[in-house]
Amino acid sequence: MKPQLQTSLGQSLVMTPQLQQAIRLLQMSATELEAELAAAVESNPLLDWTEHATDAGGIDAAGDKAGHESDTPAPPEADWGPDDGEVWYQRVGPADPDGDRDTADQVAESESLQDYLLWQLHLSHLSPRDRQIAVVLIESMDEAGYFRESPESVSATLAPELIVDEDEIVAVLRQIQRFDPIGVGARDLSECLSLQLQQLDQSTPGRELALTLVRDHLERLPRIGAAGLATEMKLAVADVETAVNLLRSLEPRPGAGIGDVAEDTYVAPDVVIWRQHGMWRVALSESMRPRIGIHRAYENMIRHADAADANYLKGHLQEARWLLKSLEARGVTMLKVARCLISQQAGFLEFGDAALRPLTLREVAAEIGMHESTVSRAIARKYARTPRGTIPLRAFFASGIDTGGGGEASSIAIQSMIRELIQAENPRKPLSDARLAETLKAAGIPVARRTVAKYREAMGIVSSQDRVRMA
Repeated sequence: MKPQLQTSLGQSLVMTPQLQQAIRLLQMSATELEAELAAAVESNPLLDWTEHATDAGGIDAAGDKAGHESDTPAPPEADWGPDDGEVWYQRVGPADPDGDRDTADQVAESESLQDYLLWQLHLSHLSPRDRQIAVVLIESMDEAGYFRESPESVSATLAPELIVDEDEIVAVLRQIQRFDPIGVGARDLSECLSLQLQQLDQSTPGRELALTLVRDHLERLPRIGAAGLATEMKLAVADVETAVNLLRSLEPRPGAGIGDVAEDTYVAPDVVIWRQHGMWRVALSESMRPRIGIHRAYENMIRHADAADANYLKGHLQEARWLLKSLEARGVTMLKVARCLISQQAGFLEFGDAALRPLTLREVAAEIGMHESTVSRAIARKYARTPRGTIPLRAFFASGIDTGGGGEASSIAIQSMIRELIQAENPRKPLSDARLAETLKAAGIPVARRTVAKYREAMGIVSSQDRVRMA
């Protein structure tokens, strides 16, 4: 029975690379995915390009799994448009407050790791004090995502405005370590790998032993190898190799993949959102529909090939099936997230920023039954083509500010209101930040003058003194 149990563990291990592959594909942008598929077809003879999306992974033209309820497929581009007949598909980006947008809206803006983490911080539920600490921690991280500064340096940076101790800093760092990408905020390689292992299901083969290796034997592992550790720990070599292979599948530089988008990279929409008969619809864009499938001729050769060739083809066939299944999971996940977003933010799609309601990763994750990190990966560097132009999925999220009526208004909506007030002001007597705050308070949105100033500066609007224009 022992050899049978050992074989069973070995077979279960194949799910771990598949899970890692699915996570990696989910966080890729559209252009990165296209390059990944091209490389896969080049290296795997069991993969081939197909004409139709349904040949690749069971996802139909609307983006749903075949046989499940799906939205009506998006009409051809020439026919796209809301019910009122407005031709919006020629617009590229969201409306600019100062006028028309040019073709620069097609360009993907480069985003640093710090930008990505600060965006997640903005949507978190940390207190204002903890957010101040978190900002310093995030800005202190290196490009690989490690925090290598001392608590003393963080305390010195925050003083004298904020006096914090080491325990408080570590507590906030623990919160940041829950952000995406998993492993970010680690203080060394051991902690980075441990954070990633802790996110895996407890039933993952080799997980517990891998945690032990990371904690106690990481520095010695390269020198004595799995066999040496197995002898020292009096364990089966196969068990140690299982744990070591799991470690090799992890990412030692979790932040390295963020912020490498070139300035001249054109956006390829991942999903298409349109209105049909008064209802908002969503589908995977053409670039997101898998266009690869199993090469049937090579698959049929497995039955007639000799043992060596058959094993070679079977190995590639298994890899091809994993890839197709991961692509299918990616499409299903993105559609779940996109459907939740249009359900929550229909007003934003209809009326723009002023109607954007507060929405966080946690709310979306709870509604679709997924982890926050999965939602974060599903929207990272992803874009939607909408009646308002091609916009990042991140634009559907916003933190909330309590209003006088007991509800919440999103920070983006408040910025939109400030912009409208400034556009309608008397150019000879521009509204000061204090006056803008009073106007918003009268409308049921109590914000401080310094908050108005922060929003105004974020929108690139100069102060009231610099806005004075004499006729």
